[in-house]
Amino acid sequence: MTFLEYALIGYVIGILTTAPVGPVNIMAIQHAVHSGFRQGVYVGLGAVLADSIFAACAIFGVSAVTNFIDNQFYLIEMIGGVLLLGFGIKIWHTHPHIHKDGNGKRRGFWGEATAAFFMAITNPGAIFAFIAIFGVLGDYRPAHGNHLGALTMVAGIACGATSWWVVVSASVSHFKHRIDDHWLDRINHIAGVLLIAFGGLIYLNLVWKLLRAKV
Repeated sequence: MTFLEYALIGYVIGILTTAPVGPVNIMAIQHAVHSGFRQGVYVGLGAVLADSIFAACAIFGVSAVTNFIDNQFYLIEMIGGVLLLGFGIKIWHTHPHIHKDGNGKRRGFWGEATAAFFMAITNPGAIFAFIAIFGVLGDYRPAHGNHLGALTMVAGIACGATSWWVVVSASVSHFKHRIDDHWLDRINHIAGVLLIAFGGLIYLNLVWKLLRAKV
């Protein structure tokens, strides 16, 4: 695979892992509502750094045990599919809430980014999500020893996540008077459906490979 393909795959992963509405998304949305576009992006960039660290740990960890993964490929796919289905179902049933009674206090880039970074880095579920995704990518993940390919995918993830925060902050600051809990629910439902679909495709692909192996 080319570096561009690794970057594009990473870009999609970055959006999928960032889109579910959790504490950081709520924080970014609230700051964009109360203080404008830049404050929302500041929060997002702190989360991007945390996600990039998780992604790097996951992808280099996966690459380091490539032989094990290749020998246990079907088991990895089954476990990864279950995790993605579980994440998707959990996100679908999560109902975030936003408060619109903030005072508009601005802490600046470092204050907002640092707060979001520590909020995101203390979420152990994030690294398991990346491990699950990288573990089932198969031939679409960088081969063992392809450090540049792995870094390219991590960079793509960072770009995808950053794009999400920019779009969210811009949209929220523009339509801030229309943002409510139902809007957040719709985001979670879309993200949940995508993760469930991804998990379902993994099982369809697994069944297809098993059928081909028997022919």
